[in-house]
Amino acid sequence: MSSPVISVEHLSKAYRIGLKEEIPDTLMGAMKNVITAPWKNFKALRRLNTSTDSPLPTPQSPIPASPLPNPQSLLPNPSSPDTLWALRDVSFEINQGDVVGIIGRNGAGKSTLLKVLSRITEPTSGRVVIRGRVSSLLEVGTGFHPELTGRENVYMNGTILGMRKKEIDRKFEEIVEFSGVEKFLDTPTKRYSSGMQVRLAFAVAAHLEPEILIVDEVLAVGDSEFQKKCIGKMQDVANGGRTVLFVSHNMAAIEALCSSSIELSGGRIAATGETHSVLSHYRKRALKNVMGQNEDRFSHAKYIKKGELFDQEGSKTNTIPLGTTFHLAIRIHIASPLDNPHISLGIDTIAGERMLSLSMPPSNQCELKKEETIEISCQVDEFPLSPGEYNLKIALLNRGRLIEVVEPVVPFTVVDAELFGGGQGFTCGRCVANATWASSVLREN
Repeated sequence: MSSPVISVEHLSKAYRIGLKEEIPDTLMGAMKNVITAPWKNFKALRRLNTSTDSPLPTPQSPIPASPLPNPQSLLPNPSSPDTLWALRDVSFEINQGDVVGIIGRNGAGKSTLLKVLSRITEPTSGRVVIRGRVSSLLEVGTGFHPELTGRENVYMNGTILGMRKKEIDRKFEEIVEFSGVEKFLDTPTKRYSSGMQVRLAFAVAAHLEPEILIVDEVLAVGDSEFQKKCIGKMQDVANGGRTVLFVSHNMAAIEALCSSSIELSGGRIAATGETHSVLSHYRKRALKNVMGQNEDRFSHAKYIKKGELFDQEGSKTNTIPLGTTFHLAIRIHIASPLDNPHISLGIDTIAGERMLSLSMPPSNQCELKKEETIEISCQVDEFPLSPGEYNLKIALLNRGRLIEVVEPVVPFTVVDAELFGGGQGFTCGRCVANATWASSVLREN
């Protein structure tokens, strides 16, 4: 069995962050600070010591490992308030030809992990072994000198990656054609837009035949046509037997491109395995954070006691893949009789702009007795809203008169859905939706 091309063992990375200084407001406080200052400075210097006796890495050697396997025993102190652990005891292996997605919320440690793998940042502890030439694209304009032209930066990047001039010459026309910046090739890159910079940088990184390609959020910049080209190029790299590590918040692209994925949370690995199961785990974790907030929104309501969103499999969720089924269940307790009740739903952006309204048709309205508890469901097939963050508003009316409103309830996210292949998600041009309503009595005195 061949050795993995990337081996990560107990990797940790700590940063020291600044703390707000206490400014004394009395003379006694100032004198106390003068007396205790030497001891505070000594402790601060000890916390700064994150070095080991290991030699500096060379291009042929793995990133040096700490002689202490347990990161808890290292300085800086893990419990220190001015220590931020961007990565904590991360271990995994990646084999040749694997296309691995890395997902997680902002601040989870994704970019730090890629910087360590790219040898930009030294780890605090742990060990990384990489077998093969690495090409990385971590930020817009990474590795570009702003005063050099696009042409000069292509050759400079290729040289940094270990390519000979003849190899760069052979790939140059292909790189320029892919990037689409032919007219600006002899213009300094400081005059490029962010989209032009990332297009040229990705073209260089992907065409110089790396054995391992590391890409961080390249799809965050650029139009849909360029994003499609990026997905296709990364698939070509993977099909050629090379390895790709891909960080993105575009779940459709992750699902289309990556056979396996790693979820990071708080600097630790939260889930790893097949992409579908990791994405499901990631969305369920996000749901738990939202559900606790929703309970308080119904505590002061007289009638509307619950609102829950379900996916196509019937599981609670706060994420709707674009173009799939939206299923909302609303529970109402009747504090006083209603002879012609009516439920209306409003879906707004987080800025408060109304995007979609849904109303219960007259055929589903009925007389409700006092102390009844009923559940009303609303299902929308092929949900038409574009990806983004939304809030749901529930209104109860009787004979056209507003009885109660609860908002915002069930904040949810519409995400790109990989329905047709290519990582481009699903686009729906409709602004209306057909809803199916149903109601049932759950409890009656």
